[in-house]
Amino acid sequence: MKAPAAHQPHAVAASKGFVLSSHRVAPGSEGERGGIPADVTGACDAGAGGAGAGGADPMNSVLGKVRPILEAFTSDDAALSLAELVRRSGAAKATVHRLAQELVAWGLLEREGCDYRLGLRLFELGQRVHRQRILREAVQPYMEDLLLITRETIHFAIHDSLDIVYLDKIFPHRGLNAESRIAGRLPLYCTGTGKAILAHSPHSLFVDVVRGGLKPLTRHTVISPGRLRAQLDRIREEGIALESEEVRLGYASLAVPVFAGGTTLVGALSITAPTYRMDAAGYATALRTAALGIGRSLA
Repeated sequence: MKAPAAHQPHAVAASKGFVLSSHRVAPGSEGERGGIPADVTGACDAGAGGAGAGGADPMNSVLGKVRPILEAFTSDDAALSLAELVRRSGAAKATVHRLAQELVAWGLLEREGCDYRLGLRLFELGQRVHRQRILREAVQPYMEDLLLITRETIHFAIHDSLDIVYLDKIFPHRGLNAESRIAGRLPLYCTGTGKAILAHSPHSLFVDVVRGGLKPLTRHTVISPGRLRAQLDRIREEGIALESEEVRLGYASLAVPVFAGGTTLVGALSITAPTYRMDAAGYATALRTAALGIGRSLA
């Protein structure tokens, strides 16, 4: 099956009301969360108010100061100390301390002893994001079908900046439970879903990806712009991408682009399996059929 040659990844699927965007938006709040006291300072933060006040704060807006605090947390962090938040955010200690208390009052952060962790309110707000919710509802039945057919890990990813972001992932007991996670991101140039998206995106995105640097994740990662361009040309011609050990040694990924209504690129669907179990020829038809089904449901 040959897919259309050119698609705009930022086009609007008007009937479903979502827009693919490469811009990241800083988290916000809908107002103060009831039942949480505004003053939750404790002995752990004693003396924080005066520290670091002498230097000029490079961030000139409230959101500009809040964003690096929230983004200081990685997927591996259960909680962070005030000192670690200061180090990772680069903000003055007094600023981080003050904003952390406000974020706790809003429920965006929570206290864990002397440390801070991301709050349940962030999860609640994330579940309200219309674009992701509509897409996940559309893709999940087809992902479940693929899981039953292949008994391998199934991903659905969307494009953001120079990366793909995993919108959903399901896997069997024997499936891949590392390297990827829901809401996690990996580079466009070395993932199966990323290559499928990049192959059907404007050439300007390829230029931006190359300009951003092609860094190897394994010894098999394609880091030559010429080789990557040839890969993408073949993917666009064949309508399917096969990535082998470019992200993790011993694993391969087969991916296809997903088009809403056959015209608007909304993401990519993939099957990931150990290289010795990857049956690209056998999985291709089921993968393409699932992508077409998702596209029709979004039309």
